[in-house]
Amino acid sequence: MSSEPSHPVTPAVRAAAAWSWRLLVIGGAVAGLVWAVAPLKTIVVPVAVALLLTVLLHPVVVVLTTRARLSRGGAVGIAVGGMVVLVLGLLTAAGATMVRGFGDLWTKAQDGFYKALTWLAEGPLEISSDDLDRYLDQLQDSLSGFSSQLVSGAAKASVTAGHIGAGVAIALFCLVFFLLDGRRIWTWLVGLLPSGARDPVHQAGRRGWMSLAAYVRTQILVAAVDAVGIGIGAAVLGAFQATTLASMAFSLAVLVFLGSFVPIVGALVTGSVAVLVALVAGGPWTALWMLVIVLVVQQVEGHVLQPFLMGHAVSLHPMAVLLTVAAGSLVAGIVGALFAVPLVAAANTVVLYLHGHDKFPELGTDDTLVHRRPPDAEPDAEAETVAEVEETAAEETAS
Repeated sequence: MSSEPSHPVTPAVRAAAAWSWRLLVIGGAVAGLVWAVAPLKTIVVPVAVALLLTVLLHPVVVVLTTRARLSRGGAVGIAVGGMVVLVLGLLTAAGATMVRGFGDLWTKAQDGFYKALTWLAEGPLEISSDDLDRYLDQLQDSLSGFSSQLVSGAAKASVTAGHIGAGVAIALFCLVFFLLDGRRIWTWLVGLLPSGARDPVHQAGRRGWMSLAAYVRTQILVAAVDAVGIGIGAAVLGAFQATTLASMAFSLAVLVFLGSFVPIVGALVTGSVAVLVALVAGGPWTALWMLVIVLVVQQVEGHVLQPFLMGHAVSLHPMAVLLTVAAGSLVAGIVGALFAVPLVAAANTVVLYLHGHDKFPELGTDDTLVHRRPPDAEPDAEAETVAEVEETAAEETAS
C-alpha cells in the first residue's frame, strides 16, 4: 500500500499564503480604484453627495406624488427647491449672526490681548516694556514674511471656490435626475450584467440603498441632538453671564449640525470652536462651563445615540465607525471622513446579503428588476429591461 509523500509546507502556512495573496490583490484593486478616482474628485464627490441627498429627499417625493397627487417633475422640483431654500436660509441667518457677533468678539479679543500684555509686564514674569516691544516687532516681521504665501493661498482659494461652485452645480443636476429617473438609471446599470447576475445584484443594491437611508436618517437625528444641546447650552450660558455668546448660539448650533455629519470627528471640532468662542466672549470660566456642556452632549451622543442608533442602523460597532472615519480622513481628508461610514455600511450590507445574511428580510425578493429567462432558452447577449422581459414572457406563454 503506497502512501503519498507528505507536503513539505504545513496546511496552516498554505492557508496563510492563500489568504495573503488574495488580500494583496484586493488591496491593490482598492488602491488602484482610489488612484483612478482621485483625478476625478470634482465629479465623483458631487455625484456621491447627490446620492446621499437622493436618499434623504426620495421619501418626500414619494409623499408628494402619492398623497398630494403631484406629477413626478413637480414633486422633484418642490423637494429640491425646498431643500435649497432651507439650506441657504440657515446659512444666511447663521452668517449674519456670526458677522454681528464677531465685531464684539474682536473687541473683547483686543481687550484680552492688552490685559495679557499688562499681566506679562506687571505680573510674576516682570517682562519689561522694551522686551515686549521687541517680541511684538519680531512677531510682526514673521507675519509680514508670509505675505507671498498669503497671496498664493488666496489664488488657490479662488480656484477652490470655482471647483466648489462647479461641484454644487453637478450635485444639483445629478440630484434632480436621480430623483426623476433613478429607477431607469439603475435598470440600465443592472442590465449591463450577465442575465444570471442581474437579480442578485439588484436585490443586494436594494439593501445597500436601505442601509444608506438608515444611515442618513440616523445621522440627521444625531446631528440635531448635538446642535440643539450645544445651542441651548450656549444660549443659557450667554444669557446667564450676559455675554455675546447668547447671540451667537444659533450660529454655533448650525455649525455643530453641519459638522456632525462627519461622525465623531465633526462633533469634536465644532465643539472646540464653541469653547473657543466662549473663551473670547466671556473668559476662562465661561469657556470651562461651555466645555462641560459640550462634553455632556458628546457623552450622550457617544454612549447612547451612536452605539444604539448608529450601530443598529449601519450594523457597525462604534470602534469600527471611528476607525473607518480615521482611515477615510487619511486617504481623502474631510471628503473621506464624510463618505467613509456610509460607503462601508452599504458595502457591509451588500456583502452580508450575497453571503446569505439578509439584514432587510422584510424587503423580500418581490421587487425583481430583471427576470431570468427559462433554463432551456438561449442566453440573450443584450441587456433586457423589465418591459422587454415581461413582453417576451407573455409571447412565450401565448405560444
